[in-house]
Amino acid sequence: MSQAVRHDAMRARNLALVLGEVGARGAVTRAALAEITGLTKTTVSKLVGDLIEGGLVVETGAVRDGERGRPGVEIRISGRHVAALGLEVNVDYLAVCVVDLARTVRLRRTQAVDNRAALPVDSIARLGDLAANVVDEAVEKGLRVVGGVLAVPGPVDRATGDVRNAPNLGWRDVPLASLLQHFPFPVRVENEANLAALGELWFGSGLPDFLHVSGEIGIGAGLVVRGRLFRGAHGFAGELGHVVVAPDGPQCRCGGRGCLEQYAGQDALLAAAGGVRGQLGVAQVAQRLREGDERARAACERAAWALGVALSSAINLVDPGAIVLGGIYAPLFRWIGDVVGDTLRARLGQMRGTVPPVIVSRLGAEAAALGAAGQVIEQVMADPAALLHT
Repeated sequence: MSQAVRHDAMRARNLALVLGEVGARGAVTRAALAEITGLTKTTVSKLVGDLIEGGLVVETGAVRDGERGRPGVEIRISGRHVAALGLEVNVDYLAVCVVDLARTVRLRRTQAVDNRAALPVDSIARLGDLAANVVDEAVEKGLRVVGGVLAVPGPVDRATGDVRNAPNLGWRDVPLASLLQHFPFPVRVENEANLAALGELWFGSGLPDFLHVSGEIGIGAGLVVRGRLFRGAHGFAGELGHVVVAPDGPQCRCGGRGCLEQYAGQDALLAAAGGVRGQLGVAQVAQRLREGDERARAACERAAWALGVALSSAINLVDPGAIVLGGIYAPLFRWIGDVVGDTLRARLGQMRGTVPPVIVSRLGAEAAALGAAGQVIEQVMADPAALLHT
């Protein structure tokens, strides 16, 4: 390895080290960074200068590190320049958000559309139009969008970006990565439920150990252990919606019978509440519940029972620290949370004594797009040198 290559590699590691400490501490002086990292003050000053020039950090007010000496100038992550794009294709909507490097959501857009009736290429084209408008708005705000991640409701081959099977969309072996090449920056593809869990970790509760349940027309789950996403051996962990709650139950789009989605997915819940597809939404069900509608209450209790049954198996297998209900379950939590908890205690209490708390996500349906943008931010934080070279 040549000396120049070794120097570049060392600089890249040190840039990531310094940026990571600034991000973790919120605000820190150059002198403090030198002490924390073990780098010389001269090296830290040079690295901080590069990060400022690249728009990744910004100087704030002067502070005094100790009782003696000149005041230092604090360094913070800058939200003024670099930003990430979070994208989502779900069964009945498209979503886009822009999040700056300081993790502030700058733009959000959602478009209602039935993607079950569309070819993948058409869904991605609509998403591309929505994203282009949002990126243009971001540029007008002085932001530079450096990358994106797309959330889709199905298992994804992370090496190729192919969607293996998204039964609620009718997609199978779809080469999404090749459909995203028209974007002016790299866009990766990831499972929606995994990204929703990461969204909860980075923008929501921040709990280090939890199972996030993403309730939409499909139901997915993302497991976070010690602050890291657990993917499984092949990256397909978390398909909670296809856990069987009644072996002789209704046929599922996945080919099985009695899957959780057939009892607690959005379509199943709305149908049980008396709705016709496209004419009754979750907000209307919540309004009926507030008015004391018995059919809506029974539909929620049935869905919550099924959810509790499926989660009891998940808890026995992976022992999460908490259950976080997101997606459509967030606005309905008032009517389903207690039933889920009671079902867990009835099925697990004798063996475990206590069961994980069941809590609501404040992010709701926005979690996946936020997690998608968050992945780009994490990549920038881990390798700022790659961005500074572009």
